[in-house]
Formats: sequence, structure tokens, C-alpha cells
Amino acid sequence: MRTLTLRSRLLRGVTATAAVASLAASLAACGGDSDAATTTSGAKAGTVTVGALSNGAAKEISLKVPEVKSISAGLPAKIRKRGTLVVGVGALPAGFAPLAYVGDDQKTLTGAEPDLARLVAAVLGLEPEIKNSTWENMFVGVDSGKVDVAVANVTDTEERKKKYEFASYRQDNLAFEVTRKSTWNFDDDYRNLAGKTVAVSAGTNQEKILLEWKARLAKEGKKLDVKYYRDSNATALALTSGKIDASFGPNPGIAYHITQTANTPNATRNAGKFSGAGATLQGLIAATAKKGSGLAEPIAAAINHLIKNGQYAKWLAAWNLSNEAVDSSRVNPPGLPLDNS
Repeated sequence: MRTLTLRSRLLRGVTATAAVASLAASLAACGGDSDAATTTSGAKAGTVTVGALSNGAAKEISLKVPEVKSISAGLPAKIRKRGTLVVGVGALPAGFAPLAYVGDDQKTLTGAEPDLARLVAAVLGLEPEIKNSTWENMFVGVDSGKVDVAVANVTDTEERKKKYEFASYRQDNLAFEVTRKSTWNFDDDYRNLAGKTVAVSAGTNQEKILLEWKARLAKEGKKLDVKYYRDSNATALALTSGKIDASFGPNPGIAYHITQTANTPNATRNAGKFSGAGATLQGLIAATAKKGSGLAEPIAAAINHLIKNGQYAKWLAAWNLSNEAVDSSRVNPPGLPLDNS
């Protein structure tokens, strides 16, 4: 299933540092309750702080985001009357930096996804209530109506459209990580991998794509070595020691690792991205609500307002995810086809 592949892509593809381990431990320490709610309080009305408590993963900024009544008027009546937007984030048990994890106060859920949820809620004039659960229970929450919308790196697929409606907000990308001193770039051409040694996590979407490229190169009489390591720390060590030329994994995880190594002798950089949906379709990450809920339209309108007014770009830049920007939020755009969901 694509659901499991995407989740394993994040959990196994993130190149970890000691900071990741401590963040994961703090998230586990916050309890095994699969419906634990974590919210940010104390912010002034109409102001959203992005990148708070990020443990160095983001640049903290405060953005003025007043309600846009022409957009909030499109909300379902029961949500508008209630005054809250209940947002599901499937980050238990260990979190996945930089998208969703417990912050450096060891209790508040932070990350790019909760921040976007808070920005959208502000445009809609709602108080965000963010519920952290396991990935599976997040969907149970949406299905049961206990959660209004999931903002949790969910890929738009045609299979999921049978049950859910979508408002896209980020590209679903894989990326190559190399040392900062490396001059190699992917340049959106698999032929540039000829003669290289690349690490990838087994059983993931990125492995499938990389092995397809390896087979193509072999038919052309060229070689691509694919390496596997026991964990992300071992992969990072192999990269900095020169045993591999690059690692291939989820773009958000690589973006996070780049921020963690930026001021060290082992600094890395992004050497190119590739759609998680493959060469023929740009994969999209989307806010996910129950089909027929009437939420996709106002959420997409809120995201487009954030794009138009520059807050969207600032949100992505704060989390080093600018290379996943979309031009606009779309309601139920073409998703991963049924034969690859």
C-alpha cells in the first residue's frame, strides 16, 4: 500500500542525528495515548509563530494572519459555529522531523505540518486543536468525524479519493543528499547516476525508483551501485567518509539533516529532487478531509490566500522546504493512479 510506503519513506529515510534521537525519546515520553492533543497557546489573535521550539530545525518567525471572512464564510456551519479546527497529525510514536515532532520543551507538537495547520486555521478564524495520534488512528479520527482534517504528509491518490477530499499544499518529493564539497548534481536525469554509489532504504518507494534507474543504466552498459545501511546514522557516516557518493530519500528528511549539519565539518546539501510519484506525475501532499465534508474548498482557499500574501513561502523557507512549493492549492487534483497507490 502507498500509505505504508510513504510512512516508511519518512521514518526510514530521515538521516538522523543525536538531536533526532532525543526528539523521538521526548515524543515517546509524552505518552502512548493515540489521541493526545497538543496545541500552541499564548499567541496573539491573528499572529502565528512558525518554527517555534524546533530544536534548530527551523528559523522562528511570527506572521500576522488575520481571518479572511470571505473565506471563512465557506466553512461548514457546524465548524464555523464551534470555532475550532480539529487537525490530525499522525506523528506517534516517534515523530518525523521536520514535519511533525515534539519540540524542545518536550511537550508541544512542532514541525512544518502543525505550523501549516495553525496558519490555515488563522485564515479561517478558527482556533486550531491539533490531535497527535498514530498514522492509522489519524485516519480513523477523520473517518469518525473526531478529526476535521489531517495535515500529515498525506499523498493525494486516486484510491484515497474514494473516501477523502483533498486540498494540496506541498510537492511530494524525494531528493539526493551529498556532502557540501561534492560537485555532483542529479539534474533530473538518471544518466547522471552512472558510475555512482548511492545509499537507499530497503522496502521503500525510493528504492523501487533507484533500482529501476539501475536497470536502465545496465541496459546502456553503465553501472550504478546501490548500498544499504542498518540505519540513517550509518548512512550519514558512509556519506561523510566517502563510501557512497549520495543518499536518496524523502526530501523533508534530507532538508532536516542539512539544517543539522550546516555548521559542522560534515555539512551536506541537496543535489536534486525527484517526484515521489515518478517521472510522469508530480506527487502532491494534501490536507485530507472526509469526502463530502465541504472542507477541501475553504482550506484550499485559505492556502491560496497564504500563497498570495507571502506567508506560505515564509513558512516553507523557515523549515528549509522551499523546493516543495506549489503555485496554488488545488481541490482533488490528479493523484497517484489506482495501479500505483
